[in-house]
Amino acid sequence: MRIAIRSRCLLLPDESKKIPSLKAGCIYIEKGKIVKISTETVPEPAETVIDVGDDVVMPGLCDTHVHMNEPGRTDWEGIETATRAAAAGGITTLVDMPLNSIPPTTTVEALELKRASARNTAYVDYGFWGGVIPGNLKDIEPLIKAGVLGFKAFMIDSGVTEFPMASSEIIRESLPILASHKVPLLVHAELESPVDIKDQSAKSYNHFLESRPQRWEVDAIREIISLSKEMKAPVHIVHLSASEALPEIEKAKEEGVQITVETCPHYLTLKSEDIEDGATHFKCAPPIRENENREGLWNGLQQGIIDFIVSDHSPCTPQLKNRETGNFETAWGGIAGLQFSLPVIWTEMQKRGLTVGHLSYWMSDRPAGFLKATGKTGKIEVGADADLVVWDPKAQFTLTEKEIFHRHKVTPYLAKRFQGVVKKTLVRGELVFDSGKFRGPMGREVTQT
Repeated sequence: MRIAIRSRCLLLPDESKKIPSLKAGCIYIEKGKIVKISTETVPEPAETVIDVGDDVVMPGLCDTHVHMNEPGRTDWEGIETATRAAAAGGITTLVDMPLNSIPPTTTVEALELKRASARNTAYVDYGFWGGVIPGNLKDIEPLIKAGVLGFKAFMIDSGVTEFPMASSEIIRESLPILASHKVPLLVHAELESPVDIKDQSAKSYNHFLESRPQRWEVDAIREIISLSKEMKAPVHIVHLSASEALPEIEKAKEEGVQITVETCPHYLTLKSEDIEDGATHFKCAPPIRENENREGLWNGLQQGIIDFIVSDHSPCTPQLKNRETGNFETAWGGIAGLQFSLPVIWTEMQKRGLTVGHLSYWMSDRPAGFLKATGKTGKIEVGADADLVVWDPKAQFTLTEKEIFHRHKVTPYLAKRFQGVVKKTLVRGELVFDSGKFRGPMGREVTQT
């Protein structure tokens, strides 16, 4: 079957620039692949023609940092609910983190359990990261051969007992194995050290913010840069929140260190000055910091020091957020919001004069390039999987609970007004989300090129 999608706003690669631009035309899809791109607006013969008018047709988002929590903590989220939310948000590929599920993805046996859970359940395409923890060095190579796309390690307590932190020595031992297979180590980069906390109220957001200072991230990133240099191995810093680390990262990149960096919508759009005491739905680790820090992250993104934006969707049950007591010390740290990454970032971009091309570059192109999965290029180009999102960049909405498709409705974005409405999501040419309705599940596990 040949499908033609016609729009006056196709986001197509620009040979002279790294940022894609909008053009009128048609995309032709056969057997799940893009087979032709034309700037002619009258479509060639096709069994199905989808005319979306002035809506933007863009590469589907690639979110490489999602906690689906299945099996084992499916009451927190789940593969079906997470991937439905992803589809509704224009995300066509996501990668599941190895922790918060039970068992964590630190052995091949655990990986196979996750695969069994995802099969015939996921609405979008997916992959799995493995984990590096004390005692599983022997499991790393079998996990690579079994198909994990890379590995995650924590340099600080992860918050769950089944996924303990990895010391610098454990990371050093793991890196040669990863380097030999050309897969990255993704690092939660915080190194704990003594902190003088002035605000002693556990309900105070300032108390929580003071408890995880920027220097924890800076110290950890320095250590990871040193290890990457020593072992000549690729490393990736997840969810950067500390702008003070940017000079270290910039210098490392200039020296040829194999380091990439992500940040998240909550760090780019929220600021600590607006977070009220007891508002534990804003708690995440590392924390949301001050406005000045947020501006530093935007600068780092625009300068190319930060490579891309992903959600770090890390939900839990409402009870674990301690909404009734407002205790930041004991509340689970994680932001739920993968469904709204696109409008949250686009709304902020409008204030900064950034374009749809920038959004796609940071949320489709760059994360897909990091992932290196077969067919997932993050671009509208011939030969790529037909992973597309159709959305209206001018439409506005106020987020209410009825629009939320992930399992629980606890999110810092609730009741806020955003710009950018996802209308359709296609995965390998199949329409999985269309104006609030789903078709599927039809997601497949991705493989690395």
